[in-house]
Amino acid sequence: MAVAREALILTMEGDSMVPSDFEKQVSSYGLTTAQILYRRPDHRWLLQAYIWQDYDLFPNFPELQRFLAFWQEKLEGPLHSVQVAHQKN
Repeated sequence: MAVAREALILTMEGDSMVPSDFEKQVSSYGLTTAQILYRRPDHRWLLQAYIWQDYDLFPNFPELQRFLAFWQEKLEGPLHSVQVAHQKN
């Protein structure tokens, strides 16, 4: 019974309900890892790597798309490339 109860646990973020990682796992989400290469704002010739990981839905990856949109809107380092690995248990 403890496992069934855990699947219904939601965490609060602001005013919205966000599913827990466990709930995402049982509702078709899979672990997604993205290696993001971007150019340093101060040295455009230099590439730096950032690793992003979260539970996301294949094939559209809405969580990753939201993160990349945030990156392009708010951060200075322009994106060079993104490699994605996805595993559904």
